[in-house]
Amino acid sequence: MTQLLSLIVPCHNESESLPVFTAAVLPVLESIPGTEWEIVCVDDGSRDDTLSQLIALAETDPRFRIVEFSRNFGKEAAMTAGLDVARGEAVIPIDADLQDPPELIPAMVEAWRAGAEVVLARRMDRSTDSLLKRQTAALFYKLHNALSKTRIPENVGDFRLMDRRVVEALRQLPERQRFMKGLFAWVGFRTVTIDYVRPSRAAGNTKFSGFALWNFALEGFTSFSTAPLRVWTYLGLAGAALALAYGALILLRTLIYGNPVPGYPSLFVAVTFFGSVQLISIGILGEYIGRIYVETKQRPAYIIRRQYPGPPPPAPGGG
Repeated sequence: MTQLLSLIVPCHNESESLPVFTAAVLPVLESIPGTEWEIVCVDDGSRDDTLSQLIALAETDPRFRIVEFSRNFGKEAAMTAGLDVARGEAVIPIDADLQDPPELIPAMVEAWRAGAEVVLARRMDRSTDSLLKRQTAALFYKLHNALSKTRIPENVGDFRLMDRRVVEALRQLPERQRFMKGLFAWVGFRTVTIDYVRPSRAAGNTKFSGFALWNFALEGFTSFSTAPLRVWTYLGLAGAALALAYGALILLRTLIYGNPVPGYPSLFVAVTFFGSVQLISIGILGEYIGRIYVETKQRPAYIIRRQYPGPPPPAPGGG
């Protein structure tokens, strides 16, 4: 029995990568027995000729389905749109830069046919990433998994195979600000892992700056844990206890030695320290309030301008 396999490819300024990607992925898909396939490419507001290349692919081969966003909404929104549009019994998000090796797809399909509902691709070797990126990624996974009940597998990106029932579960999640790695882990299902060595980018440059990665990490923490809010209760209690202890010490010293000259330096340090702590706590509160603000507006996660080929765009998605 023939099964339909869907690839989801978020594209943002991937003009250099697309020819290399298609040359690598098509032979792999054709080699998998018992499958038909489609490739859902989501153009996320590209400013180069990525869209024109994608349209040309769709005109040449109708198994390429192109989703054009009205503007740049980000990779998480592009994956959400791909999940909404994909029709396959198994769905695989994959990057166009070939750091997600297409050669792994047959093994993922084999594990899926053996009963797995999610097949993770785990990076055994990240030497192609910079030392700073490897260290910060390891720190993020440790902190997130320590703070959140939803554990994210370490060194696993978006590259994975998902059964249709997993995709339908993800589509039921209504949030607008979407941290897909967390959502993938939250829905659960029977999971197996395949290890691979991550290659270098085949072409183009990364779309994530250091600041973007920092914001991405904040999104992960605030999406799946309230521990950053709770910690300030304990810090406040600890600060109050220290203040009471210090006050008792001052009272005792005054009773024994009299009232010395006030210590202005210690007063300055105390005021600035606790003022900084209060500002940090307000900032963390602001992160959560900002998420509430965005969610209450109920704007869609993305807007489709047009699809190639196919019917008019569906109602705006986001879950």
